[in-house]
Amino acid sequence: QVQLVESGGGSVQAGGSLRLSCEASTDTSSIFCMAWFRQAPGKEREVVARIDTRGGSADYADSVKGRFTTSRDNAKSTLYLQMNSLKPEDTAIYYCAAGSICSWLDTAYSYWGQGTQVTVSS
Repeated sequence: QVQLVESGGGSVQAGGSLRLSCEASTDTSSIFCMAWFRQAPGKEREVVARIDTRGGSADYADSVKGRFTTSRDNAKSTLYLQMNSLKPEDTAIYYCAAGSICSWLDTAYSYWGQGTQVTVSS
């Protein structure tokens, strides 16, 4: 069983930056893709970014492209999400997820973090 522990959320003003971290514990040999999702109040969960852990490039949702960057430190089994130029509409609970295939669908991911709140004020 893979456990994901997130950190780094918080409150920031519009235009600011935050970096989220997601550390995977235990055996991660079955994990080939990790992703970030977010869910705002009253809205469905949506994918933000995904990355193939075997060295593939990252993909991003159009809403964050050019502002967010995800990366992975395999030695530390940690996934990062650098968020720049934050907007109030980025306010949401952010979740990291892991699975054996890369997908834009949340149902493809078997393991989930507990979520971390990101609040962007105008």
